[in-house]
Amino acid sequence: MRWIVYVLGAIVLLGLVVTVIGAMLPKAHSASRTARIAMTPDALHALILKRIGEPQEYPLRVERNEPPSLLVTRIAGERLPFGGTWTYRIAPAPGGCELTITEDGEVYNPIFRFMSRFVFGHYATVDAFLKDVKAQAA
Repeated sequence: MRWIVYVLGAIVLLGLVVTVIGAMLPKAHSASRTARIAMTPDALHALILKRIGEPQEYPLRVERNEPPSLLVTRIAGERLPFGGTWTYRIAPAPGGCELTITEDGEVYNPIFRFMSRFVFGHYATVDAFLKDVKAQAA
């Protein structure tokens, strides 16, 4: 019976430590990655717009659209634990183009902020998106 109290105490302490550290981290972050994509800038821009138009876990809105070189989207959901923009910059390059994605995000919930910084990493979503786009271009 005593070990149950110790385990519960450890869980509560861990939760408290995660919350305190998360509260001390900045809400805003910026993460940027660049990848070479074997597509023309026009084709890549169209692909990104198509993906944005597909059903998402959270609503997105296009804030700026300058085909084929620039696209800026914003998370449009209310009361989410996070928000921010993704800026897609597309530049011609040998064999296709270069795509640079910059995430300027905010994480409001301190527990989620801790997880985003130390568990998932700020680059995880951008890296997954680039990997998927490269696979579609192949």
